[in-house]
Amino acid sequence: MSFDHPAFAPYRALIHELALASALPSLDRLNNLAVALGTTQAHGLPLQFIAPDGRLSAREYETHILQTGQIPTRPETWHDVLNALVWLRFPRFKSALNVAHGEALITERDNRRGRRRDAMTVLDESGVWVISQDPQLLELLTACAWQPLFCERRPDVAARMHFVVVGHALLEKVLAPYPSMTGKCLMLNSLTLDPDSVEQQAVLTLDSIESPRQLSPLPIQGIPGWDAENTVDAYYANQTIFRPRGAVL
Repeated sequence: MSFDHPAFAPYRALIHELALASALPSLDRLNNLAVALGTTQAHGLPLQFIAPDGRLSAREYETHILQTGQIPTRPETWHDVLNALVWLRFPRFKSALNVAHGEALITERDNRRGRRRDAMTVLDESGVWVISQDPQLLELLTACAWQPLFCERRPDVAARMHFVVVGHALLEKVLAPYPSMTGKCLMLNSLTLDPDSVEQQAVLTLDSIESPRQLSPLPIQGIPGWDAENTVDAYYANQTIFRPRGAVL
């Protein structure tokens, strides 16, 4: 398995520690690393990856993590292992998503997931932190102004923006990348591009997210350096991938 894609850059040390390039890790290996890192969830409970006991609903899954610190994980699937990887790398952010689910569940009157939990689920599965030192670049992304952003302001994007994939389903897609892979953005205007320094800002920004509509789409292969073919302007002219604002995804 190859983890050469730039989306895996924030996770390189953990990928090496878990030897993911060689094989899927056992639950013991994941748990040993969680202990070594001192990883906890929102209530300070030690994080533990456990074998699923039956099929939990989304509501039961989030509640179980919040109450016990135990994350049901199928170690034979990349989907769940990459979820564990994000938990180990960005535990405060993942914990905040879990808390947001728990708080929203209190207000929901039936089994239908509300817009707030929809948004948290989208970030959990397909989220991308878009960190920028220039708010105008964030405005261009929000406007889906792909050529002005990635062509005209390409040097600024490379120097003043940083993209961190935190959605584990999106990371799973990156294992076999294709041009239309699309993340949903959590916009973070910041003086620093360091993801560790920005994690708390990402946590706080979740408070303002009430609907998936607030999360702008981003075809991540368009990020400079993320696809060898995106060095020419014509790459961004494909409107089946780089859709104008308001297009249905």
